[in-house]
Amino acid sequence: MKNSLLVVGASGGIGGALVSALSQAGEHVIAVSRQTIDSPPWGSSVEVHTLAEYSEAQISSFVNTLNARGVTIKMAIVATGVLHDESNNLHPEKRLEDVSHEALGQYFTVNSIIPALWLKYLVNVLAKEQPSVVALSARVGSIADNQLGGWYGYRASKAALNMLLKTASVEYARRLKQPLLVSYHPGTVDTALSQPFQRNVKANKLFTAEFTARQLLLHLSRLDRTQPCHFIAWDGTPVPW
Repeated sequence: MKNSLLVVGASGGIGGALVSALSQAGEHVIAVSRQTIDSPPWGSSVEVHTLAEYSEAQISSFVNTLNARGVTIKMAIVATGVLHDESNNLHPEKRLEDVSHEALGQYFTVNSIIPALWLKYLVNVLAKEQPSVVALSARVGSIADNQLGGWYGYRASKAALNMLLKTASVEYARRLKQPLLVSYHPGTVDTALSQPFQRNVKANKLFTAEFTARQLLLHLSRLDRTQPCHFIAWDGTPVPW
């Protein structure tokens, strides 16, 4: 089988837009989601898989199946994340008194641990030369750029994600030829994740998922592979770690 592209979180706004853009470019895409995607809007070049949960056992089993099929992944994009969840009473914290063990656990599980588990297993099915792995991060995960405070769990879990990618890039570079690992800040995108926080966003800074997907793929193709890890924003500019 020819090299494939993997999108994790395909039922989300950005994930779905990435699957569409990649499939329209003629790529064979493997789309993974926790939610069943009824009547997928993509053509026959897209394989759709549902994982009941993003547990380590599920991720390991899925990647092992790809390996057994002889699938090679030349680019993987982990487009999962959580900022708020009404069903679990999860909201960004405004002050220290709002921090809780339960909320921190949810933030780190989704935003840090799950991408780390994909990193752990994907290395076994990635192309041996010039593979790419992207995870959706956020500018608020930048330690150097934090001037406003608040949002403790989201900020910390995205900062942890950045460190996990940076650390994995060192090992990936020993095991693969010119791998590229990228933390990507998509800006404020008109999806369910940002919807409660869009009121003060200028109209020209509220992006469609389709625009965000195009920007990511454009800038990904231009990054210097002699540097194995990058933290960039939607416009291609570096974000301070």
